Amino acid sequence: MRTERFTFEGHDGSDLSARLDLPDEAPVATALMAHCFTCGKDIPAARRIAARLAGLGIAVLRFDFTGLGHSKGEFENTSFSTNVSDLVAAANALDARGMDVDLLIGHSLGGAAVLRAAAEIPSTRAVATIGAPYDLGHVTHHFEGALETIARDGVGEVRLGGRKLRIGKGFVEDISGQNLESAIGALKPALLVLHAPRDETVGIDSATRIFLAAKHPKSFVTLDEADHLVTNPADAEYAADVIAAWATKYLDLRRPAPPIGAPEGVTRVSEIAPDGFAQDIVASGGKHHIKADEPVAYGGTDRGLSPYQLMAASLGACTSMTLRMYARRKKWPLEGVTVDVTHDRMHAQDAPSASGERIDRFRRIIRLCGPLDAEQRARLLEIADRCPVHRTLETGATVETVLEETVEEEPRDAGETAA
Repeated sequence: MRTERFTFEGHDGSDLSARLDLPDEAPVATALMAHCFTCGKDIPAARRIAARLAGLGIAVLRFDFTGLGHSKGEFENTSFSTNVSDLVAAANALDARGMDVDLLIGHSLGGAAVLRAAAEIPSTRAVATIGAPYDLGHVTHHFEGALETIARDGVGEVRLGGRKLRIGKGFVEDISGQNLESAIGALKPALLVLHAPRDETVGIDSATRIFLAAKHPKSFVTLDEADHLVTNPADAEYAADVIAAWATKYLDLRRPAPPIGAPEGVTRVSEIAPDGFAQDIVASGGKHHIKADEPVAYGGTDRGLSPYQLMAASLGACTSMTLRMYARRKKWPLEGVTVDVTHDRMHAQDAPSASGERIDRFRRIIRLCGPLDAEQRARLLEIADRCPVHRTLETGATVETVLEETVEEEPRDAGETAA
């Protein structure tokens, strides 16, 4: 994933700071992400979702609303309506770059904002919300102690997520007067609602009301044990995977032809987090996705197949495909194939034509289903040894490695875990 700094004018002309996360190839779609109330574009959940979508081939713009993070302007002069206007401004900035917004993603109050903004961004084909409120007035419970001051003086100071922020009277009045029911009911793009039943900031009833107010196509996915900010990496990764898989149904993800010299395209492996060994693996321009990891006993988090299990899977899959191809051509009654593969290491003297002290050994057990005679079964066993992956493992391969220069991102915002 490549990340570019991106600046555009917000609703009041202030420069808003954004990151445009891009796939390494030409994007096949574009997403626009709105963060939670007073958070920022670099909250961990947003970063993980953006990375997952970029792996799918989708460009993602995430930005700081006016007065937050690296964006200019006065936060005390903003409101829910100005957040919606900032979203529309972001979509227009992308449009000027030739990138129509296909997918809107909003977290918490940002989720409510994308529901409202969708009607003003006509290119939108899908909308996903995470922990979004239905009754926007709930936000005011964060600064109940300052409401009297805000009403009297027009502005008041509150502490959120360890930071002091000035909230204006216009924000309180605007948020209290909002009703999302009509906007949700008129929503034309497909809708995905993600919410945690134990969310103590925005209750699960909000998700229910959003879902019921929307027309089909719509989907509801529970985030189980997640908190409101989706701070657990596993929860954020799950949300990212769900959004990515769901989005492929509604977005036209036409992928470019594979590069010369790579007939099957690029298989990209990206580290999910530095606190373990979990890896995100995508292929075919992001169309296919799996995870790799190591068992807990070896310092991993066991979120995917180990590297050697992936090799075993490759051998097993290629063996089964080769047998099916041969039986189909011969019109033999092969009804099913199962291949069990195990990996171990053995002493070189126990293996023919081997050098070195120990070598890797893959053992296959092949099960052939169907009324095959003994001669057909014997022939298929011979054919199994001709599978391309089998031959690659036996004859070896050349690996060429090139170190590519990367561009460092700007420092991330402080206080990115605000409520």
